[in-house]
Amino acid sequence: MEPRNPRDRRMADLDSLDLNLLRVFDAVARERHVTRAARRLHLSQPAVSNALNRLRQALGDELFLRRPGGVEPTELAAALAGPVAEVLDRLRETLAVHAPFDPATSDRVFPVAFSEYAEAVLAPPLLEAMARRAPGCLLAIRHADRTNWQDLLERSEAQLAVAVLPEPPAIYTRVRLLPEEFLTVMRAGHPLAEGEMTPARFVSVPHLLHSPNGSRDGALDGPLAEAGHPRRLGAVVAHLAGVPGILARTDMIITLSARLAREMARAHGLVVRAPPVAIRHTRLSLVFHRRFEADPGHAWLRRTLIALAREVASAA
Repeated sequence: MEPRNPRDRRMADLDSLDLNLLRVFDAVARERHVTRAARRLHLSQPAVSNALNRLRQALGDELFLRRPGGVEPTELAAALAGPVAEVLDRLRETLAVHAPFDPATSDRVFPVAFSEYAEAVLAPPLLEAMARRAPGCLLAIRHADRTNWQDLLERSEAQLAVAVLPEPPAIYTRVRLLPEEFLTVMRAGHPLAEGEMTPARFVSVPHLLHSPNGSRDGALDGPLAEAGHPRRLGAVVAHLAGVPGILARTDMIITLSARLAREMARAHGLVVRAPPVAIRHTRLSLVFHRRFEADPGHAWLRRTLIALAREVASAA
């Protein structure tokens, strides 16, 4: 009898592979450290090491090589890491759809993607509500905008996205939230803080633009160009944290969603004024994949977000 091809032997072993071994592989691949992977899995380090040895035998590869400060994946392990993580994430999502959800006792992690504006406006009341109703759950927020939201949802790195978003493909559900107007913010004592705000005066000073994705086009540019008064940008910033300090030290002004503008003015002693041109109002959108429609935990989070958005809108 001819000897079996080693590759055939590995595939035969894979047929009876224990799913728990893939969970161990995924944890080590994410942590790049056996001890941290053990903590992540609530297992002992010997148990994780034993599982890795079984997986090495099944796949005929060392998988992870010891390095100072942790382990490094082999070529095969690096190739497997993405597919294994995706399969396990999809399996968790599928099981979650059919599992009961009690927010008071659940320890579920909700990975979500918010724009900076959505995070500033909705995360505080959402986390307050979760502290009361779902104290064991974790909200894990990452940044989303119109350039990356779909990739985040497709890769299961987020289970819903909240931002100003375009119409999504049919496999996604979209719920519109928070209609928004705009206000312009400037330092106290600014030349534009008093007097008639004409388009000519409005564009006589440099404008600050908040753009997390680096775009230099804002909601103001179209209306100002149509009015014959294009503006000059003084700077583009990716984050809101530095905006109050910039406004306090320069003659730049910034036009923001009204809720953010009022909050920033209250917190930092700034002045808000209405811009002199009409700006098309925008709305945040909550978008999620339709496979989460029947997931009880996901549905609870969606209902909570929608209710809080209504409260925020009513308060304004």
